[in-house]
Amino acid sequence: MPRSRTRRRTVWVCQSCGLESSGYYGRCPSCGAWGTMVEQAVDATPATGDAKGTGAPVQELSRVTSAERTRLSLRSPEFDRVLGGGLVPGALVLLGGDPGIGKSTLLLQAALRLASEGLRVLYVAAEESPEQIRLRADRLGKTSDGVLILAETALDRAIEIAQELDPALLIVDSIQTVFLSSSESSPGSVSQVRDCTAQLLQFAKRARTPVFLVGHVTKEGLIAGPRVVEHMVDVVLYLEGERFHQHRLLRAAKNRFGSTNEIGVFEMTDSGLLDVSNPSALFLAERASHAAGSAVVVTLEGTRPILIEVQALTSSAGYGTPRRIATGFDATRLQVLVAVLSKHAGLKLGEQDVFVNVTGGYRLVEPAADLGVALAIASSASGLPLDDDAVFIGELGLAGEVRSVHGLERRLQEAARLGFRSAYVPASARISSPVSGLRIVAVGSIAQAVSSLAVRAVQDRLSHGARREE
Repeated sequence: MPRSRTRRRTVWVCQSCGLESSGYYGRCPSCGAWGTMVEQAVDATPATGDAKGTGAPVQELSRVTSAERTRLSLRSPEFDRVLGGGLVPGALVLLGGDPGIGKSTLLLQAALRLASEGLRVLYVAAEESPEQIRLRADRLGKTSDGVLILAETALDRAIEIAQELDPALLIVDSIQTVFLSSSESSPGSVSQVRDCTAQLLQFAKRARTPVFLVGHVTKEGLIAGPRVVEHMVDVVLYLEGERFHQHRLLRAAKNRFGSTNEIGVFEMTDSGLLDVSNPSALFLAERASHAAGSAVVVTLEGTRPILIEVQALTSSAGYGTPRRIATGFDATRLQVLVAVLSKHAGLKLGEQDVFVNVTGGYRLVEPAADLGVALAIASSASGLPLDDDAVFIGELGLAGEVRSVHGLERRLQEAARLGFRSAYVPASARISSPVSGLRIVAVGSIAQAVSSLAVRAVQDRLSHGARREE
């Protein structure tokens, strides 16, 4: 009998999006990336039909247990908040972030908390040795017999051990360094990352074990590997933060079991990442009083209002076209606000450099911060400081009008709780009940807001002059 031969063929695979093509492209026709097509050998033999699914039975929807009652809490309020209340059984979570930002520390802390309550956690260390993980645990000041370390890059063996141990949580650090022996591609390649994710997805759903995957990020800040991986997993988390700031932000870019608007705030200390229950106090801790160009805005992250200081600086342009530079704020939006101030508030910013900085490394993406940013620019341009005990909430339109925002009462209550005495809000906003201790200033346009700033400054100067005469 003639021997059966496995036919082999080669395809070109984009390392950015995973597109497969029979020919080479200098620029990927799917994602537009240049120089990302890599030739790989694949098995051309058709599938034999031996592949097995999860083996799950057919169930009636009314008999399925609600995930809200079976979530696994990580014993971290901030972590649980971003996940939607904890880990759902069988959830596959991808955690990305810059090198050294604290991804491994965050997951090791979660593992140690679960182990301290008698749960078993399997930590697959594909990048670090057990000794390195023990050093990190010693720095955290915690060790536990319930955290099992497996220094292994072969995912086949790691899954076999996980099936035997049946842990409450499986952590794979990282998905770019493990590999399947059935694939001839090198670890980290598109096919390996995709196939490894598929195997872990099958394990998670079959065993109903939550799985955390650590993912590297590219220089653009996106998780490395094919984008199809983000579609395969249930939750995509990003751990963000500036290297020179002590706090870290955990955001959900995708969450099948909860909202993607929630954020978790942590503070990096010698003993690890600590939950910050009051992030507003952290972001406003170093705010200078009576400083021109400083405003406090109230942003809403999911259900949590957070108060952030915005700083603005205007100066004469030294050459050519004035610069508009923003840190933590959208640069295009900044140009729009400068144009609105010039057109409708009478500020001469055409020959001024404008710089905007969101303190603490925070990133403002909500339009509700427009009024505060615009008034911070106006304050810097005029040299008149804003009220230290005032917050500014509102979106600016191109006609200079101040538009209402959602969740206004929740923002006002948080401002009052932190000791602020006045709030500049859109005139069109409807407040059902007054907020105790907070004076509401209705603003219909940016021109009205800037003029009120000038009037208040004149009143302050007159009152200071009267005091001197007395």
